[in-house]
Amino acid sequence: MQCFKNALAQPQISLLDRAFHYGDGCFTTAKILQNKIQLRDRHLQRLQDCCQRMALQVDLALIDQTLKQLSAQAELNGTLKIIISRGEGQRGYALPDHPADVYVFYYPQSITISSSFSEVSHVGILDQRIGLTMPQLCGLKTLNRLEQVLLKKEAVEKQLDEALVLDIQGRIVEGISSNCFILMNNQWVTPDLEYNGVRGVMRAEILQRMQHAGIECSEMELFQTDLHQIEALFFCNALHPMQIAQHLMNTNLSTSHAIQLFKDLQLDQIQ
Repeated sequence: MQCFKNALAQPQISLLDRAFHYGDGCFTTAKILQNKIQLRDRHLQRLQDCCQRMALQVDLALIDQTLKQLSAQAELNGTLKIIISRGEGQRGYALPDHPADVYVFYYPQSITISSSFSEVSHVGILDQRIGLTMPQLCGLKTLNRLEQVLLKKEAVEKQLDEALVLDIQGRIVEGISSNCFILMNNQWVTPDLEYNGVRGVMRAEILQRMQHAGIECSEMELFQTDLHQIEALFFCNALHPMQIAQHLMNTNLSTSHAIQLFKDLQLDQIQ
């Protein structure tokens, strides 16, 4: 792993960094193959939107400057985690008046990273529920991911590969670190994420591809009472375009519908 801060190699992080004190910032995780970030524009737009809504002053050109330095060493294949931190500050919540810091973490991996779908067998529904998010922060991938940390703990304890996450009002929201698409009554739907959840870049890409392909998909409220209607289910994020659930709890699900959708949308060809 290599870490850069504002395009400079970084061996350590300041103890005064507000990312450490308050989770004051945002991030995105991307796949990089042969020096190219998959869904690059979507990742940059996500960061830009988040910085605007959080009043973070940021120079996103520092990302490309960092990648230029990294690619001079070797071809880049693996995972990037880009973190925007409000930077150092004094004690207290008041905002410091200086540009945010741009951290880029590079995790090299073999070029054989798969861009195909995968199937997951052990999929459940978690007992823990997530709350409702402050409207200004809804949909953003902020640094404070405590809900996901606790959800992952429960999933590991239950030996689940993935799980559907509900909120305190019984809505189906997403997976642990992914968005979800559900086939009900022979139609694809995905939670609308009006009150919580993260609007993922792969979710946006799939929705756009479905629209272009003339495949109907509704963004709508889905509730715990709808679980028995699920015919097929898959999860997606920037590193995994489609993880297809073989089972949900003790119910067998169709995988053929999702596999066909993967082919129709050409999700093995993501730029």
